[in-house]
Amino acid sequence: MVSKNTVCLWFDGGAVDAAQFYAETFPDSSVGKIYRAPGDYPAGRQGDVLTVEFTVMGIPCIGLNGGPAFAQSEAFSFQVATDDQAETDRLWNAIVGNGGQESACGWCKDRWGLSWQITPRALIDAIADPDPAAAKRAFDAMMEMGKIDIAAIEAARRGRAPNQ
Repeated sequence: MVSKNTVCLWFDGGAVDAAQFYAETFPDSSVGKIYRAPGDYPAGRQGDVLTVEFTVMGIPCIGLNGGPAFAQSEAFSFQVATDDQAETDRLWNAIVGNGGQESACGWCKDRWGLSWQITPRALIDAIADPDPAAAKRAFDAMMEMGKIDIAAIEAARRGRAPNQ
């Protein structure tokens, strides 16, 4: 790795599959070197994948096939700022539709248990509105959502129903 600081993500044997999925799904993402065990070890065999270098949206990562000892949690997540509903839908649907699961307020998990926040820029703008009432309406609308619906956020910000 060229980077001095790299995010290391623990997987239970799925590091390469995860890295390939991220590279196919997110822009500015790729899979790098794969390191294999040079000999047998207590949890595996010679040739098993130990780690894989990859990049997710420009962030250098290492996937470590560490086994079942540690699970992913919401204590770590990737937050992806999306520009429109189409990008929000594409990324959300790719994660959830590939064995992941929906959560609340724009959060979801991929099939490896890694958490993602698919966050439209319009949502950030709305909850930071200088009008506290508009910000609260947008925030309250977000609290009722799984995947973020930008039109509904904007309508709530304006104080209207989504189709007005």
